[in-house]
Parts: sequence; C-alpha cells; structure tokens
Amino acid sequence: MATPMRIPPVETGRPIKRVPQSQHRNRRHGQAHRLADTRPLDRASWLSVRQSGIGSSDAAAAVGLNPYKSRLELWMENTGRGIETEDPLASASDSPIYWGTVLEPIVAAYYAKRTGHQVRRVNAVLQHPEHPWMLANLDREVRGADEVQVLECKTAGINGAKLWRDGVPEYVQLQVMHQLAVTGLQVADVAVLVGGQELRIFRLDRDDELIEQLITLEREFWQFVEENTPPPADESDSADRALRALYPKDNHETLDFTEDSERSDQFVQLQEVRSALDQAKKNEARLKHHLQQAMGEYGEAVFRTGRLTWKKSTDTRVVDLNRLKAEQPDPVQQYLTIKPGSRRLLVHQS
Repeated sequence: MATPMRIPPVETGRPIKRVPQSQHRNRRHGQAHRLADTRPLDRASWLSVRQSGIGSSDAAAAVGLNPYKSRLELWMENTGRGIETEDPLASASDSPIYWGTVLEPIVAAYYAKRTGHQVRRVNAVLQHPEHPWMLANLDREVRGADEVQVLECKTAGINGAKLWRDGVPEYVQLQVMHQLAVTGLQVADVAVLVGGQELRIFRLDRDDELIEQLITLEREFWQFVEENTPPPADESDSADRALRALYPKDNHETLDFTEDSERSDQFVQLQEVRSALDQAKKNEARLKHHLQQAMGEYGEAVFRTGRLTWKKSTDTRVVDLNRLKAEQPDPVQQYLTIKPGSRRLLVHQS
C-alpha cells in the first residue's frame, strides 16, 4: 500500500519568496508539451482529450483525497463510463461548477488589479514530457513576474467557504502541485472569491517531495485505467453513485463467497456495523425523546455545550394524490410515468 500523502500546511500573509531568474524555463508553460489547443474543441473532443490522462483538477481524486469525487468515479470517466458528461455551462445556474466557470475571468481580473501582475489565458491542454498521462489546464499564466508563474482561480460559496478557513484545501493544493509538476514551474498563486465579495490570495511554492508522492500515486491509478480494472471503492457518496452506475442491474444468479475468507470477514464486519448502527439509532431516539419531553412547549433549550430547537415548520400546500386518483383517475393515468428501479443492498442473517 502506498504511503499516505503529506500535505504541508499553507501559510497566509507570508513574505513573497522570489525565485531566481535562472530557475525559470525559457519557453512558455515551462517544460510542458501543448497536447491540444482547446479553442476549436467541441465538448465531445474535449472529453476525448481529457480521457487520455489525469488532469490537474482530478489529481486529488486520483489519489483518493477529493471530497467530491472518488477514484472509482474518476476511473469511470477515464474509461468512458462517465456518470455525468453534460456541459457545466448548460447545467443549472445553482451549480458551483457553473458559477466557478462564469466568475473565473472576474477573479483573474481582480487578482491582476490587486497584484499588478499580468495574467493571460492558456488555451491548451498541457502534457508532462516524461509522464504522458499527466495533463494540466492552467486557469491563467502570470507574465512578467519573477516570483510567480501560475494563477489558479477559485470560488467558494456559502457551503464551500468553510473549506478555506485554514488556507488552501488539500485537494486544491494537489491540483496546483500537479500543474507545477507538468510545467516544471516553481510558484503558483491561488485566488479564491469567498461568498461573492471577498478575494483571498494564497501562494504555493513547488514541493518536490510532495510532487514525487503525487506522481507515484497517480501512476498507480492510471494503471487501473490502462488495465480497465476498477480501483477499490471507498466510503464516499461518489463511490456509491459510481457503483450504481457501473452495476445498474443484477443477473439473478448467486455468487458463493463461503470459501472466501476476506469477503466473509467483510460481511461479518458489515453485520456488526449494522447492529451497532441500529443500537445507536435507538439510543439517539431515546435521548431525543427524553429531551423533547423535558422541553414540552418550549421552542428552544440551552445547555453547557450547545442548544436544541424544537419548532413548528411552515405549512406547505401539497397535492392529495390518493384523492386525485380516486376522483379523477383518467387524467392521472395520462401523466403516469415509469421511474426505473434501483438495486438495494439488504443484509440477511443466516
């Protein structure tokens, strides 16, 4: 098993570290090759290029450290089994991906205004010269500044802001280190627009030890892609979505694991966890009911370590479907549709 990655803490407000000019690459994008010009690519072509390697935005997912996407879901995307392939700009306007794309130019422009640095869009998929499966898309390159070469633009809404309380989240750090690995460059700035009104700028220096670990773990993931073998699933919602999409139907046959000690042990552990969860739910209900009984008609109770609220929610208007079906069966039949069933995992005791 690979050694867990060491993510160094990111300091904020520290003095700018200047990189000697001799360390800079002479040509654009450092050492990276321009694999494809993104300007003429349609969505299908762009996805095809993306499936040819691990992009910087998927670096954390490839090593199992992305809070939103599992290795299994990423593997499905790279092997053409993607769960979701629609254009983010065509999706709902409440999507974080949508607003991140829309606000990226604004974040870049305000970064340039605040720092005085020139920034330029990079309309290319870049490729590592030694590891062709390592790809990168840079939001912007910083021109004419010795101390920084790459700009990564981010937005953080109400729910995402908490991830930035202590600096750059580890999944973003890995994204930037992947970019520095592909390009061979030394320093990147991460500009994040928090809550739509506060711009924070963090500086990340190249960490060669971390990059070495990253390359090793990404190579392990890419081997799963090349061998068309799914990586082990983790505990995330992303892995749950991926498993449901990967195996949507059963074949009505039975698989015998009675002689497989590893799977049998896992099943015993699952039984024990389910039993503990059932007991924990009972304990939760008992404590909750005792406190509700003690509160009576009071809407709030305070304690040494927190507070409880027990208030009536706002009334809502709903359609009485049973009455509608009984009194107007014909119109109801016209609007009935079939909702596909999904597989359920049930535990049965011997």
